Amino acid sequence: MTASLHIAVVTETYPPEVNGVAMTLGHMVQGLLARGHRVSLTRPRQNGEDAPTASAPHATTLVRGLPIPGYAGLRFGLPAPRLFRRQWRADRPDVVQVVTEGPLGASAIAAARALGIPVVSEFHTNFHAYSRHYGFGWLEGLVAAHLRRLHNRSRLTLVPSHQLGIDLVRRGYQRIRVVARGVDTAQFNPARRSAALRATWNVGDNDLVVAHVGRLAPEKNLPLLLATFAAIRGYAPSARLLLVGDGPSRRQLEQKHPEHIFAGMRHGEDLATHYASADLFLFPSMTETYGNVTLEALASGLPVVAYRMAAAAELIRHGDNGMLADPGASDQFVRAALDLVTRPGARYRAAAAAPQSVASLDWERIHDRLVTALRDAIDRPAIAAANESIYRFLPD
Repeated sequence: MTASLHIAVVTETYPPEVNGVAMTLGHMVQGLLARGHRVSLTRPRQNGEDAPTASAPHATTLVRGLPIPGYAGLRFGLPAPRLFRRQWRADRPDVVQVVTEGPLGASAIAAARALGIPVVSEFHTNFHAYSRHYGFGWLEGLVAAHLRRLHNRSRLTLVPSHQLGIDLVRRGYQRIRVVARGVDTAQFNPARRSAALRATWNVGDNDLVVAHVGRLAPEKNLPLLLATFAAIRGYAPSARLLLVGDGPSRRQLEQKHPEHIFAGMRHGEDLATHYASADLFLFPSMTETYGNVTLEALASGLPVVAYRMAAAAELIRHGDNGMLADPGASDQFVRAALDLVTRPGARYRAAAAAPQSVASLDWERIHDRLVTALRDAIDRPAIAAANESIYRFLPD
């Protein structure tokens, strides 16, 4: 019988916070616990939270944090090297898993290395690319260099897609391992389509609902989303645009485009019903490391139009379950969406193909791959050349 592991997870975000990293980590921790592993979690105290939940299935240590500018409700943790050294000397983990690259995560890597504990880091967010959207693009090079140094101090850096792994190796990252993300197909599936919900949007059975799910913020390339939908309405005048999510751009968008449906934050089965009750998914973001929404939309039976990058590059089969455009080619993105809308039967065929195309990406397989990566970091401290350490775990 394979011995269970003690995994010390360090993160700046965790459920019930709503974002792709928190949601993915929540699934991963559940998978580790279900396999008999022990998890100890360290994260910043969330708003209004004084103590960990007593019923949590894992030990939780809360640390001080500060608000993240532009991200309402999220906090970054302050460095805690002495805390980590004290805890890990008293109860030494087999491996430290650093999920986010903020000050808390950086101090965890330093403490683990000082104690000789294997460290696995994760690359989830293109912070260096985000900087140009928030008025400090001049820091992009410095942020990129910092992230590279931080991740190269770990034994493995986990990334969610093969394409991102190759990109990071080209940028000087070492010891990359791909562990994809999964989708709960029992929750996200076409059967959740709701005529009652569509009626609240004032759309009929044959009216086209174009959806976008995600943070409403500058880095999501929302002007292209709006331009693409405007082009679609030229061919389908009754079409409606559904925006699920919140963020700093929402108020301005609502004031400028009251004709669109602003559903706000949605969770669980309610979110799944919103996906399945739409007809087409547009995802013009160019700052994603993965894009969980692509996976959820496909599982819900929505053809996806996206740039050929991150999850879309590996999940979308052009002309089959969606359409792809070359990164940055906005005219091509618009044409791809129009192709699905105007070509007879194209959208319906893509909708039928979408759920089956991601059926194999269940969380059980992803959990197993994570455990394998953690064991490799423990058992093989010296991995050969960086470009030999990329493994493609997504199905061909």
